Amino acid sequence: MGYKEVFQKIDDYRWKIPRSFKEGMRTDALIYAAEDMLQLIYEENAHLQVVNVACLPGIVGNSLAMPDIHLGYGFAIGGVAAFDPEAGGIISPGGVGYDINCGVRVLRTTLYHDEVMPKIKEIVDTLAREVPSGVGSEGPLSLSAADLDKLMVKGTKWAVEHGYGTEDDILHTEEHGAMEGADPSLVSKHAKERGTSQQGTLGSGNHFLEVQVVEEIFDETTANAFGLWKDQITIMIHSGSRGLGHQVCTDYISVMNQAAKKYNIVLPDRQLCCAPVNSPEGENYFAAMAAAANYAWANRQMLMHWTRDSFAKAMGAAPGKLGISLIYDVAHNIAKKETYKVNGKDKLLCVHRKGATRAFPGDPVLVPGDMGRYSYVLVGTERAMQETWGSVCHGAGRRLSRSAATRQFSVDQLLADLGKRGVIVRTASRKGLVEEAPEAYKDVREVVDVVHNSGLARKVARMRPLGVVKG
Repeated sequence: MGYKEVFQKIDDYRWKIPRSFKEGMRTDALIYAAEDMLQLIYEENAHLQVVNVACLPGIVGNSLAMPDIHLGYGFAIGGVAAFDPEAGGIISPGGVGYDINCGVRVLRTTLYHDEVMPKIKEIVDTLAREVPSGVGSEGPLSLSAADLDKLMVKGTKWAVEHGYGTEDDILHTEEHGAMEGADPSLVSKHAKERGTSQQGTLGSGNHFLEVQVVEEIFDETTANAFGLWKDQITIMIHSGSRGLGHQVCTDYISVMNQAAKKYNIVLPDRQLCCAPVNSPEGENYFAAMAAAANYAWANRQMLMHWTRDSFAKAMGAAPGKLGISLIYDVAHNIAKKETYKVNGKDKLLCVHRKGATRAFPGDPVLVPGDMGRYSYVLVGTERAMQETWGSVCHGAGRRLSRSAATRQFSVDQLLADLGKRGVIVRTASRKGLVEEAPEAYKDVREVVDVVHNSGLARKVARMRPLGVVKG
């Protein structure tokens, strides 16, 4: 059987795997993709993860996957699914991921490309020197146990109260930078130990800090509303909850393995271990996950604060003089309790977005690409609310595994190629840089085109990287 026998075409950007495909499916699987993406999805068996999610109790609507889909833990990365707590709906750490509230924020400036290019090397060097990054990196902040607990409840607000930003930053962050229901007492001592010194650090892997230029505007009206224009300098920050979020996931996978047995949940894959949303185990995981999510929002807020100061220092001006301000911040590894119309009635659902971004009508949608090509700002639509629980892709999506990328590319050649593209790169790890080679990722233009052409979000602006700091 090949991919053509598995995927049923609905239109050029929607492909269905019917519930008859596998015994135990409670609903259809629906994948958003261009046809030339299907072969890779099929070959790495990412579609089977979308199928397996369709088997979970209480699922509402389709089991969904975005065009950046690739193999993940439990859920495919790019997976979206909603569950009804009143119908035995579940919550699963595999539907959120290890890096809880890994997410992106984009800053606008009042600077133009030609103003920044003479100092771009100095800017990137300053950012690399003054914004902590890398595996196990520690920030300049040392949190007491009491402060860490408060931070996990208040999120961005805690950072702003301590001088790391402004009230305006809170207003332009998803959930205003803090999910309700966070309970630090449900975060393990080990997770807290990992998080104490890592607050305000970029991390490693695919996390980055990037200076960009707006290369194309697709929607002038919306771009104006977002404060974007052609040749403008923007800054993108991509980071998450660091070791704290990773440990929360690890801890609760053990809990959920036992819970699935306790509640007689038949798992098509052990990585989908879960518990009913309304069970003690489900409620505890949600509260711990929310605490880790708030940690991540505070983390990106502090990274932004140091980025503003470092960028301004390199430019020889005060941050206020450069107009460095937050456009928006969105999470892309999270479970949220949100209300939607289901069969004409309002229903509170537990929506899992695993490598997927919220796309509510009129809100900015931030889609990073790879360090050699492009990133995008889009705007959410009503159609996404109707079809995907207000969700779209979160990035380009991997095409090669990290180990495959390491075998295929060399650091020196990669740096030379990026230099030819006009991209300055600073990294804490040469090995990590190779793992993130542009060609290890799908072309983000093609991914975004699927989202745009399917009507889930509209393209607003495309940005090209000028300088990148990698962990």
